[in-house]
Amino acid sequence: MLDTKPARALRGMYIDGQWRQGARSFADLNPNDGSLWAEAPDGGRSEAVAAIEAAHRAFPGWAALKYTERAKLMHRIADVFERRAPDFIAAVQAEGGGWYGKGAFEAHYVPEVFRSAAAICYAASGEILPSDYGKLSTAIRFPMGVISVISPWNFPGILTARGFAFALAAGNTIVLKPSEDTPYLGGIFFAEVLEEAGIPAGVFNVITCSRERVAEMGDEMIENPLVKGISFTGSTPVGRAIAAKSGAHLKKCCVELGGKDSLIILEDADMERATQAANFGSFMHQGQICMSVEKVLVQESIYPEFLEKFAARAARLKVGDTADKANVIGPLINDRQVARVRAQLDDALAKGAKVVVGGGIHGRFVEPTILAGVTPDMLVYQDETFGPVVPVLPFRTDDEAIAINNDTEYGLSAGIFTRDEARALDMARRLETGMCHVNCSSVNDEPHVPFGGSKASGLGRHGGRWSIETFTETRWITLDRGGRPYPPVF
Repeated sequence: MLDTKPARALRGMYIDGQWRQGARSFADLNPNDGSLWAEAPDGGRSEAVAAIEAAHRAFPGWAALKYTERAKLMHRIADVFERRAPDFIAAVQAEGGGWYGKGAFEAHYVPEVFRSAAAICYAASGEILPSDYGKLSTAIRFPMGVISVISPWNFPGILTARGFAFALAAGNTIVLKPSEDTPYLGGIFFAEVLEEAGIPAGVFNVITCSRERVAEMGDEMIENPLVKGISFTGSTPVGRAIAAKSGAHLKKCCVELGGKDSLIILEDADMERATQAANFGSFMHQGQICMSVEKVLVQESIYPEFLEKFAARAARLKVGDTADKANVIGPLINDRQVARVRAQLDDALAKGAKVVVGGGIHGRFVEPTILAGVTPDMLVYQDETFGPVVPVLPFRTDDEAIAINNDTEYGLSAGIFTRDEARALDMARRLETGMCHVNCSSVNDEPHVPFGGSKASGLGRHGGRWSIETFTETRWITLDRGGRPYPPVF
């Protein structure tokens, strides 16, 4: 049954410490049933300019603030977010189409991002260098200025927080544009939290827009000369365009993009844990995670047993409207994504792949689907799926598994299951991925770690001190105490 409740009235865009409604709005839909969940303000270039200028004005004062004061504010943000966890979880189920457990995980994780960012305020911000001339020679990190943050819809809590928390703690000011699919979860909710925590006017700004105005707003967020850095999490095609535009303007950017991640199961793996990791990694949030397991590679001696047990686990996952906490598999975020998954599935079946379990598509709901007989000429082998469809492929040797994993333009994450840690580490060194996890799923993250990929999966790293490296600039400053001589001719 469609939700008959009236659409929520979102407070608006948050610019220079003020809430602003746009001249027009766009529909923010519940992906479970297509009903109108909220009306979101539809901004454009002028709102982006206003937010950037506000952030630029606020930068000197924020950068000059004592690091202890910035740390205290990060802790207050964490506390407010934690208190508002029930609001966030409810929005994850409705606006984001996520399982209750997924929302609860995000709500628990996000405060730790800000607490980790608070800790960074106390970390070393430079070093002393040797000098032949008796100088006090220092390399010091300074905040850059205005950072544009463009965040995605799939994990709008974690991926938005990670995109700006460390940059903010370092003394930068922020202009955030969330996805048009989750303008509340990925943007306006954060503005509410940071406002309650006491963020100074202009330090943190949120602007929203419809899909039709993304290019207009996004271009301003990159090209405006007051913007000094860009943080983007999203698809590889969009990330390529953003990185290219950033490079043309000689601006630093950190782009975390898509993946085609493998879970490699060796013959001595713990079968119970390996099948659970495959189930979680492939189907958590309907496979709509950049580091989802998109290929399960199984050593051929255990392939039949693994496939049978994996299929049994997948078949138990409940599919349906995420308003019901029991439904673990919710809808894909929009009809475009359903069409993408359908095209990959139809292509695979037409070319000889077989459905082991699942295969049904009902509106935006796609059953957890395991495929066998997948070959390299199929779209599901080549392209990122971002849905609950995963092929299981056999391999003979470690070299073959590594070759299959590396046979893609992507290189985000991977997992290896074996009791032989030395063997796993040898394989991990040869995988073309930014991350690899032994005896765990490819889906892994912690606030303080260097998160990011290689190849077409991204550029730069988010998390902890690696975010600080990305969103600060290093300056060489010396004090001449040795009286370095100049040539006599001068």
